[in-house]
Amino acid sequence: MSSIVILTGAGISAESGIATFRGPGGLWEGHRVEDVCTPEALASDPVLVHRFYDLRRAALAGVVPNAAHLALARLDREWAGELLIVTQNVDDLHERAGARRMLHMHGELRAALCAACGERRAWEEALPPATVCPACGAAALRPDIVFFGEMPYGMERIEAALARADLFVSIGTSGAVYPAAGFVQMARHHGAATLELNLEPSAGSAWFDETRAGAAGTLVPAWVGQMLD
Repeated sequence: MSSIVILTGAGISAESGIATFRGPGGLWEGHRVEDVCTPEALASDPVLVHRFYDLRRAALAGVVPNAAHLALARLDREWAGELLIVTQNVDDLHERAGARRMLHMHGELRAALCAACGERRAWEEALPPATVCPACGAAALRPDIVFFGEMPYGMERIEAALARADLFVSIGTSGAVYPAAGFVQMARHHGAATLELNLEPSAGSAWFDETRAGAAGTLVPAWVGQMLD
């Protein structure tokens, strides 16, 4: 087994204290999805949308990577074969743990996107509406977040990696949000073994060869240890 694709979701970062988007206490509690995570919301109330993601970006300063992030970073360092960690999360905890073979399919909180020229750049501070893009001069910077209705980043790269994968592992995902929820079927179609590590079986558990239920901070280090030791 030489090629691994890993998908991570909100469940892996929840153990670091980052609230998931859905459910009681979630980031969208008190906000409709349509109010904060669509192109239409950005156009109709940019102050609300920018403020929402400013708060999420600022909150990253108060969290640190957990054992699951650290274990995947170890895998990244020590796995001699091909590896791609695809995350649905917009936090930077994988990178802070040390992972480098990464792809953020839904964008990043600590980045800004120019709606005029498409330039993406690191961004640490608040991002008020009408912030000017240093690359093209347009007052068009927005949070580098893939809104509902927009195409996730890196789909061609992800699909190519899934076609080559010997093993696909899903960690901390609901199995309900597409296109990520369909990755397990893509991997199986190309002959990969499939493993789910989740707090409880997901909506797509039936597609996996094996599901291990429990906290990511326990399951992921144990699995990485099995792969490397």
